[in-house]
Amino acid sequence: MTIHHDKMAYGKLASMQEDFSQEQLNRMAEQLNEESEYDRMVRGELYNPAEEHLVQMRKRARRLYYRYNNSEEDETELRIGLLAQLFGSHGERYFCEPPIRFDYGCNLHVGEDFYSNFNLTVLDTAPVYVGKNCMFGPNVTIATPVHPMLACDRNMRRDRQGNMFDYEYAKPITIGDNVWLASCVVVCGGVTIGHDSVIGAGSVVTRDIPAGVFAAGNPCRVIRPLSEKDKMQLPDRF
Repeated sequence: MTIHHDKMAYGKLASMQEDFSQEQLNRMAEQLNEESEYDRMVRGELYNPAEEHLVQMRKRARRLYYRYNNSEEDETELRIGLLAQLFGSHGERYFCEPPIRFDYGCNLHVGEDFYSNFNLTVLDTAPVYVGKNCMFGPNVTIATPVHPMLACDRNMRRDRQGNMFDYEYAKPITIGDNVWLASCVVVCGGVTIGHDSVIGAGSVVTRDIPAGVFAAGNPCRVIRPLSEKDKMQLPDRF
């Protein structure tokens, strides 16, 4: 038996008229069944965030950052351990001033000597990569999720079991080495910020920022390149 399938359904067919054997169709069905909503989420495809496994992953992250946010100031080892459990990966030396809030945590990857000030929010439904020696000011938001533009696609709906859910998708974010995000910066999904750049306070970054520049505004735009004129005379008393 052969069945004709719509090209849009699979996305990789050479032709809309291509035929498949029953064996091939069975293999396709097995692959589709093996795919999880998490797989679709991190690939940037439409997914159901109400799926039980994703719900449990978010609950895990919330339990960890609740403990972190309510830890004592001198519980340094506890805080480091909790962040290690939250982050997908990390380099040496990393610290976040509490409170912090993550969607999953496991999709956030930070390099060595990472620091964030109070109220860091990372919605890591897609991967977030942060380079070495990055500093985030207070109230920084890293937001990978995207919702459909049209209400008919975006609104809540019921699945086959009668549970309510909405369709979402996400775009990854990459922040290069030696980047400083000043207070209240928002970085939107799909953005790459080049190494050694500074993003001014209150900026909303909706498009890529090149390396080695000062950028600011809403939407964020390049103000000027950084140069030797920006070099400060550092004290040598330490």
